Amino acid sequence: MNVQDLSQALASTFLSQLQSNIVVENDVFGEVTIEVSPKDALAVFEKLRDDAALKFEQLIDVCGVDYSEYGSVEWTTESASATGFSRGVEPATGARLRFGDDIDATESGRPRFASVYHLLSVTHNHRLRVRVYCENEAVPVVPSVIDLWPAANWFERESFDLYGIIYEGHPDLRRILTDYGFVGHPFRKDFPLIGHVEMKYDEEQKRVVYQPVTIQPRVLVPRVIRDDGRFDGQAEDTAADAVNTENSDA
Repeated sequence: MNVQDLSQALASTFLSQLQSNIVVENDVFGEVTIEVSPKDALAVFEKLRDDAALKFEQLIDVCGVDYSEYGSVEWTTESASATGFSRGVEPATGARLRFGDDIDATESGRPRFASVYHLLSVTHNHRLRVRVYCENEAVPVVPSVIDLWPAANWFERESFDLYGIIYEGHPDLRRILTDYGFVGHPFRKDFPLIGHVEMKYDEEQKRVVYQPVTIQPRVLVPRVIRDDGRFDGQAEDTAADAVNTENSDA
C-alpha cells in the first residue's frame, strides 16, 4: 500500500466518525500524519489497530511536543560570521530563559502541547503518525493507549516526565528519567537551561540535599553549517602533509 492508498483508506474509514477532527497530509518524506482530538483518540486508535485494511499492530514510539515558539529561529546556522555572536537572530526566545522569564505559547495558533504516536503495520508494511493535541495548556491531558499497545507504558511515562503531559488511565504514571523530587519538566520550552535546583552531598548532614541552583546562565551556540568550501583547501593541505610525513618516515 502506497502513501496515496493509505491516505484514502484513512479518509474513508474515519470520514463519518471524525470529519473535522482528522487531517490527512503527505509531508516531504512521503509519510502520512493524522490529527485526532483527545475525546476520539481511543476509538480511532482501536480501529487503526484492528481494521483489516489498516492493521497497525505495532506502536513504535510515543513522544511529547511543546509547540510554544514553534517556527521561530534563534540561531542561523547556514550563514554566519566566523567570529562573534552574529549568528543569533532572535536573542530573546525561550532557549536562554532565566528565572522569572515567560513565553507566549499562543502565537502559533495551535494548542501548545501534543502527544505524537508512531505506528507500524507489519501486515501491510506502512507507517502512520498520529498527533493528539492537549486541549488544556495548564493541565495537558490525553488518554493512555497502554491497553491497546502495552509498549506505551514507558513511552508515556517519559513524555509525562519531560513534558508534563498526563496520560489518563495509565496505571503507573511516574517519572522515569529525572529524580522523583525533580521540580518541573525539562523539555518544556519555559524550563530554564540551568534548571531550578541542584543536588549535592552535604558533609554535615551526611546525605544528598537540594539547594537553589548556583550555575550562571550561558549562551549555547550551535554548529554552523558552511557549504561555501572555505575549508576544502585546508583539508587537502592537511591530507597532503600527512601523506608526505608517512613517505618521509618510510
